[in-house]
Amino acid sequence: MSATLTALPQVGFPVRVHRWLKLLAHLGRGLATVSFRFPAWDMAQRAAVSQQWSAQLLTIMGIEVKLLGQPPGLYPANTFLIANHVSWLDIFALNSVTVSRFVAKREIRQWPVIGMLVARAGTLFIDRSNRRDALRVNEILASSLREGDCMAVFPEGTTSDGTSVLPFKASLFDSAVQAGSTVQPVGLRYCRRDGTVVPEAAYVGEVTFLQSVRQMIASEGLCIEIRFSEPICGVGHTRFTLAQSAERAVRRALNLSCEMPDTAVGIPDGRQDAGR
Repeated sequence: MSATLTALPQVGFPVRVHRWLKLLAHLGRGLATVSFRFPAWDMAQRAAVSQQWSAQLLTIMGIEVKLLGQPPGLYPANTFLIANHVSWLDIFALNSVTVSRFVAKREIRQWPVIGMLVARAGTLFIDRSNRRDALRVNEILASSLREGDCMAVFPEGTTSDGTSVLPFKASLFDSAVQAGSTVQPVGLRYCRRDGTVVPEAAYVGEVTFLQSVRQMIASEGLCIEIRFSEPICGVGHTRFTLAQSAERAVRRALNLSCEMPDTAVGIPDGRQDAGR
C-alpha cells in the first residue's frame, strides 16, 4: 500500500494547513461537547448534534458524501446498522446521515483525540482476540436495542481496501436476533467524483492512523458513497442466517457478486483480526 493517495489529486500546502487548523479546532469542540454537554442532553439532542458535527468534519476534510437509498431516520429505534469497513472515517460518514452507537475494536480507545471522542460518545469496545468478550458485548447490544437505541457494527471485523467485502462474522448478530431488531445494511464506497473506486483511501496495511489522516487532508475530489439497502427483520433468523442475508445486501448495494463461500458465516466468533 502506498503511503500517499496517488490516485487522487493533491491540494496545495496552504489548503492543507487550513484544513489541519480547522480540524484540530473541530475536534476540540467535539471533545468538549461530549465531555460537558452530552450528560445533560437526551438522546434526540445528542443525535442531532452528532449528525451535524460528523457532517462538518467531512466538509473540513474536503470529502463529499453521496447518499443512495433511503436512510432509516436520525436515530431509528431498535435498529442494528451494519456496514462494510474501509476507513476510520466510516463512523463519521454513517453518523452524518443516521446516528448510531458503534462497536469498535478496543485499540481505537488509545487513538489520539479520536479515541477519547468516540468513547465519550457511547462507543462499545470489543477485544476481538478474546472470544468470550463477544458474549459480553452481545448482552449490552441486545439490552440497548430493546431500550430503543440504534447500534452499529462492522461485521467484517477489520478493514478492506473497499473493492470487495470480507466475510461477515456472525457473532454480534445474536443481539439483533434476541432483540427482534431491524437490521439496516449499508454499503460504503470511497471513490472519485466520477464513481470509480479509490482503494488508496482505505485504512489498511502498514499505514498508521496519523498517516491516514494526513492522506485524507491532502486529497482532493474524494467522495464517500453511502448506500442504504432494504432493511431486514431480525425475527425468525439465527445469527448465521441474519449475517448471511446482511452480507448479501451489502454486496448487492456495492454491485459486487453475491456468491459467498459456504464458510462465510462459519468463521469462529472472536477470531483475531488479520488487520485493522
